[in-house]
Amino acid sequence: MKQPSRNYETMIKVAQAISATRDPEEICLVTVESIKTALDVKGCTLFLINRKTSELEIAASFGLSHEYLKKGPVSALRSIAESFKEGPIAIYDVSDDPRIQYPDAAVREGIASIMTAPIIIHDNVIGALRVYTAEPWEFGMDDVSFVQAVAQMAGMAIDLCRISRGLKNSIEILKTMRDPKWMKAAAPAPSPA
Repeated sequence: MKQPSRNYETMIKVAQAISATRDPEEICLVTVESIKTALDVKGCTLFLINRKTSELEIAASFGLSHEYLKKGPVSALRSIAESFKEGPIAIYDVSDDPRIQYPDAAVREGIASIMTAPIIIHDNVIGALRVYTAEPWEFGMDDVSFVQAVAQMAGMAIDLCRISRGLKNSIEILKTMRDPKWMKAAAPAPSPA
């Protein structure tokens, strides 16, 4: 029962971080650090999709080297892409799986297995949460469900940050519009009678 209780503790930690901040960077960092620690794995990375380039861009990573993270652009269309349609996918051997975009870089980094879960908001995939292990790992349903749940929590938090920022901008615009100085300047000049 040690693992499930650790997973619940991690979910609580992520939920507390989400409720305490509106900073998406902090949410992403807490998420990847918490997953790496809870599962005791090599590393964890949270990617967000760049819609213009169809690349997965790193929002936060913990446990992986700078060299590995800078290996090259990660294509949302090539790198374990079916997870965006089918849900979480676990790869037991990164050196022998065609879905891995950079297998040589993964082996050099000491990665044996990868599990990826899509981050979905309002039926739109916005990114992926990936877990990397140093030893070959048969990810169990508890592991997959845990990572998927945390990915969804992180996605909701990122979405709330976006909404919060949008509301703040709208409020500032409304305040400016109500400012008497602005209203006088924007009021039409009286017409001569």
